[in-house]
Amino acid sequence: RYQEEGSELDLDVALRSLIDFKSGATPDPRINMSHKTSGRNIAVLLLLDLSASLKEKVAGSDQTLLELSQEAVSLLAWAIEKLGDPFAIAGFHSNTRHDVRYLHIKGYSEHWNDDVKARLAAMQAGYSTRMGAAMRHATHYLKLQKSAKKLLLVITDGEPADVDVRDPQYLRHDTKKAVEEAGRSGILTYCMSLDPRADQYVSRIFGERNYLVVDHVERLPEKLPILYAGL
Repeated sequence: RYQEEGSELDLDVALRSLIDFKSGATPDPRINMSHKTSGRNIAVLLLLDLSASLKEKVAGSDQTLLELSQEAVSLLAWAIEKLGDPFAIAGFHSNTRHDVRYLHIKGYSEHWNDDVKARLAAMQAGYSTRMGAAMRHATHYLKLQKSAKKLLLVITDGEPADVDVRDPQYLRHDTKKAVEEAGRSGILTYCMSLDPRADQYVSRIFGERNYLVVDHVERLPEKLPILYAGL
């Protein structure tokens, strides 16, 4: 604000200057605003776990985990759109290694509009959580972006798992490998976990500083935009 030349008239200052002019005082000539970018150059992909456990009700609430996730993502998407950062949203679930479903919600070329909001509202939870495979697909899309910084933000309520895997360590290692592959492509992967037991495994998958466990799940809509601002 307070620029003699700029892209937009600052109405508050302009009105005060006009009043000063009419009353015989010297008006302030700095009646314009100039918009400049803050040097932000980041592309984001929000990857949502849509496994069956999201159908569960949150303790002490009438909302399910899925409904809370939808609310939180809506708030975050609105904020990112205002910041002007290119972002995409996708969901995933799986039914064995032969059926990993990657669900398009918002692409980088789309704005946060009614069509995208309708897709988010129509999300359904089901099946399992083969996380590594979905992350590799998300990494593929992020790699195509020309931004200097790239963030893959995973929101999940549990550890990697699927019905055709008996050893829980197998898919944990596979997901860790997907994190490492993304890192070699210049992509930071961060996990927001809604699983109260996540401290037992999440740091070994995503790294010591690249995760947050949300102890009070009902605060997810508040926590998610704050997390993004910090990242």
